Amino acid sequence: MKRIQTAFTPTGQFVYGIHKPSFFVKNLRDTTAISTLGMDENNLPVDNGQNYPDDDFEVEKSDWIFEIPNAFFFRGRTYIDKEWADRSAENLDRIKIDLPEKVSFTDLVATSGAKADLLEKLPAPLLYALATCSTDPKDLVRLARLSCEIIVDERENPVGLRYRKEAANISRPVIHNHDLFEAVANNPALPDEYKIVMVIRPGAQGGSEIVGEWPKGKEDSSGAGSHVFEYLRRNSYIPWGHYAANMADDAIRYCIRDLGSEDITGLRHLYYQRSFVRIAHALALASHNTRRKLNKEQLEELRKEIIHHPDFPTLGVSTLWGWNFGFDFAPSGYRLHASHQQIHQQYAMIPDTVPAYSGSTEKSVGELSCYSCGDLVADCIREYRKEYGSEFFRDYEKAIAGNKRMDDRPDLEADLVIWQDKNVMLFVPKAQTSQWEMQLMTLPDRNGRVAGNIFEADTATRNSLDSGILTAQKILAALGARMVTTIEFPKRCDQDSKELYQPLLYSFLPRLPQSPGAFSEAQYRFINGHYPEDFAARCRIITSSL
Repeated sequence: MKRIQTAFTPTGQFVYGIHKPSFFVKNLRDTTAISTLGMDENNLPVDNGQNYPDDDFEVEKSDWIFEIPNAFFFRGRTYIDKEWADRSAENLDRIKIDLPEKVSFTDLVATSGAKADLLEKLPAPLLYALATCSTDPKDLVRLARLSCEIIVDERENPVGLRYRKEAANISRPVIHNHDLFEAVANNPALPDEYKIVMVIRPGAQGGSEIVGEWPKGKEDSSGAGSHVFEYLRRNSYIPWGHYAANMADDAIRYCIRDLGSEDITGLRHLYYQRSFVRIAHALALASHNTRRKLNKEQLEELRKEIIHHPDFPTLGVSTLWGWNFGFDFAPSGYRLHASHQQIHQQYAMIPDTVPAYSGSTEKSVGELSCYSCGDLVADCIREYRKEYGSEFFRDYEKAIAGNKRMDDRPDLEADLVIWQDKNVMLFVPKAQTSQWEMQLMTLPDRNGRVAGNIFEADTATRNSLDSGILTAQKILAALGARMVTTIEFPKRCDQDSKELYQPLLYSFLPRLPQSPGAFSEAQYRFINGHYPEDFAARCRIITSSL
């Protein structure tokens, strides 16, 4: 049969499957071992007899399962259990994560009569649990001092860490328990002065050079204003220049509720600026030769100079941008997300090709194209055009605009769009790959052109992208999300992609407590318990109060 690989067709309608299971089961069991499970409320025995059917049997009227192709072929399918989703449709308040409980070991010890030094005697897994879950600064200060050697002043305020010379005459902090150190340093309830000396002050996490800055304005002398440093991660798994924009030590942002529009502007400005300056250098543009922060007007002038340069498409580069928000650490020793809680975003430039080798590190045998996730989107566009003779994203836009619910409930909301302006749209994809996934996409201008990467995005579009990213994070935080991965799907800057109608796309992927990802997700089969329209409706309710 001819397989429809995407979620929609040129008619501008979403297409999905519905499994209505009814099937025969041949009983191949040899033995029966009925045993008592316990007692009911009347003290009568409860056994496991239902687990041992006598004969073959029919499964009738099992739960319906919606199978929704992802708009992008490479992202698999989403499966929605109708019974679960129907319950959420009737009560949107089910779509949330409860706030963590307040935890204080110090108060527990004080009220229970236990010895005051009990915390220091806890085994490591319990220390890790307390370091990540305690909401009491008193607990966390004790854990911080247990994890490393902290230098304090005469008032017992931390002023720095003890350092020790190691190999190659390199000074490293004296850390007694690295896992405990990371767990406590990334807890939002740790007093700021400890966060600063442990992980936030420039140099606390190593020798990465600061090569850019969104400076604190003069009006921000109170310390409440925005301030961002740009670090170079010199020896990184991302080659050719891996940069990170980190909120600075005088602008601590451990929670999305503390993140303001000026913060997101600063973080993103450093990404735009670094990307534009790198391309300007590659094109030998004289206008980039300055050692100062570019303002928005200068940034836009440089962008225009780049995109109109005849050699720009020959570079074949692609941007790489991502944001891991939220840190967590399991008592078993597994890190669950991100590297540190202080808000930071990472970016780099992906070249067109890389020399290829086979069985040697010296003699190249050719070239490999460098991987960029945005290229996978371009492949979808080209394959869709070949299959249907139609434009992928224009049909996708029509499908989103004309969306209909899957559950025959015209009385409920069907809109997938959460928020939009004239430049971008924040929406819920029909097939969510994270249970709470949302996406941000650029929209065509009055001439039908759409920005496919940051080089094609003018000042107004960049501002809209920044606002959309912040709005998405604020919504997810209000729902209770504490760990969110955000990725960018950009169009490559090459001749083949120049005329491709490929909007710039961002995907926001929250990590939910009961959905760690397992074999289904490894096979690109994503399980959901709500309809996408209901998640969008829940998000719009929150947006109205932001």
